[in-house]
Amino acid sequence: QVRVVESGGGVVEPGGSLRLSCVASGDTSKLVYMAWHRQISGKQRELVAFINHEGSPTYKEVGNGRFSIAGDTDNGRVFLEMNSLERADTGVYYCEAWRYRSGTHDRYWGQGIQVTVSS
Repeated sequence: QVRVVESGGGVVEPGGSLRLSCVASGDTSKLVYMAWHRQISGKQRELVAFINHEGSPTYKEVGNGRFSIAGDTDNGRVFLEMNSLERADTGVYYCEAWRYRSGTHDRYWGQGIQVTVSS
């Protein structure tokens, strides 16, 4: 089993920055991806970005170049640096870890953390 815990959310003014952290613990020996998703009120959960086991990042269009992901799956850590935040970025951000197991993957989610962009 893998436990995933997010931290670093909160309230920030428009144009501000936040850094989200995620730590995976437990059986993290075969983590192959770690990702950030978000869910905006009234919308489906969407993928923001992820890193692979080499630390290479992949971004979806969500951040429009304002977000930066970094981390280390070997240590079960991933971070999301968010800059130039907009009110539309308000939502719950979730961390996800993928662990390889016998030709498939187990997926583990954190509880989510609230990010509120408001003046």
